Amino acid sequence: MTAPPAVARANAFRRLHFPGINEADWSDWRWQFKNRIRSLANLADFFTLTEDEANAFTGKMNVPLAITPYYASLINAENPQDPLRRSLVPVKAENFLSAGEQADPLGEEASSPVPGLVHRYPDRVLFLVSELCAVYCRYCTRSRLVGDHGTVGDPSREQAIEYIEQHSEIRDVLLSGGDPLTLPDDRLDQLLGRIRAIDHVEFVRIGTKVPAVLPQRITPRLLEVLKKHKPWLSLHFTHPNELTPEVADACGKLADAGLPLGSQTVLLRGINDDAQVLTQLFHGLLKIRVRPYYLYLCDPIPGSHHFRTSVDAALGIMQKIRGYTTGYAVPTLVIDAPNGGGKIPIYPESIIGRQGDSVLLRNFEGKTFSYPESRAGNGHRFNV
Repeated sequence: MTAPPAVARANAFRRLHFPGINEADWSDWRWQFKNRIRSLANLADFFTLTEDEANAFTGKMNVPLAITPYYASLINAENPQDPLRRSLVPVKAENFLSAGEQADPLGEEASSPVPGLVHRYPDRVLFLVSELCAVYCRYCTRSRLVGDHGTVGDPSREQAIEYIEQHSEIRDVLLSGGDPLTLPDDRLDQLLGRIRAIDHVEFVRIGTKVPAVLPQRITPRLLEVLKKHKPWLSLHFTHPNELTPEVADACGKLADAGLPLGSQTVLLRGINDDAQVLTQLFHGLLKIRVRPYYLYLCDPIPGSHHFRTSVDAALGIMQKIRGYTTGYAVPTLVIDAPNGGGKIPIYPESIIGRQGDSVLLRNFEGKTFSYPESRAGNGHRFNV
């Protein structure tokens, strides 16, 4: 019997690069994490590097390098334009600072009352619980923090938890980092337990890319921890090439455990800035019970110019998606405004004017329609 393409792909990659490793080791998330690609020499063992990619290591790297063997098996070793490769393998352009780029583009440090906590919105906080990720995206908003810097510190940090306890207006806590699902099960259990014990906290979320890049992490023990504390999960997906059987299985287990799943995607030039690519991604996510939630414009971190699209291009893509697929597959396009402005939704123009008591609307096909607007005191009583 012929193995399915995804299984054949993984087996071929494992035999080529890890000939002494059996399937049980390959499927162990700890083995995957320990054997991540972390250096130029290591990277060259897996991919035929271009001069541009190799030269990226001669300057100061703004984002560390890490790619799990599983995720590396999804990448075309010979094609530098492979979308997953472009999102994780550095290029020389990262060494150049463009106008408007800054290490803390969202002004998080100015809204940080205690280390590891960002309190930008009135009723919610961002709790940075780890600096580690399974892979490091080259466009990471928190490139200044991620890696083995020790900047985030102990995830059970008392200062942050005490701050949440002391501020009754906080009803929503988002765990991020780094990636919270890189924490050991017991530490994650303890941390979620402490937060859930705070009476005024109603809503707990975890932001993670682990199901996309390290689906082996979704173990029975982790599912027990998550099912116990019932957080919502905001998953980070970039491209339909990530939607493998392994990922579908991981997301299925999370959904079966009763965990609400949403996705967040960053719009990236030359990677996913195409309506057909994004529609394929969003449809694929719905099929594995993940609701597309946000589509972000790329934050202006240092060396990110080659990733960023224009606002007009983003609006044009959304115009091609909206109306041509189910509304469940259409995320909200947002800009996380620099210097602490928060998430601002942006939309293609739909209200184009007024005509008498009617509003003129433009639909997804560019056609104009008139909607009679209700005005107080202008209605007529129906005879019933």
